[in-house]
Amino acid sequence: MTENQIIVYQLNETMCLVVLLENETVWLTQKQIALLFGTKRSTITKHLANIYKDGEVDEQGTCSILEHKGHEGKQFYRTKFYNLNVILSVGYRVNFFLAMAKYVFTDFYDSHRTKQE
Repeated sequence: MTENQIIVYQLNETMCLVVLLENETVWLTQKQIALLFGTKRSTITKHLANIYKDGEVDEQGTCSILEHKGHEGKQFYRTKFYNLNVILSVGYRVNFFLAMAKYVFTDFYDSHRTKQE
């Protein structure tokens, strides 16, 4: 697998995520995590704060700020991305049944990674 890849993960017939694969893990924004688990971004923000406050995972190793250009290519934005460890932690907190989607996501990631090796 190359260092950085972008793949499309089809959630269902109408929704998909554009996923960043970097350093052997998946990286999603708060908005993407909310879409994955069918909740609001504000809920994800609350859970992330509690996950880091409780020391469940280390923020330094699981959160990365990336710069990207806006749609018109004139302005740069800094966006936080969260790795698979945090995505799974959030999933458990959002709703146990919705967290089952993370297994599908993890299987998808593992099968995609296996194909690349």
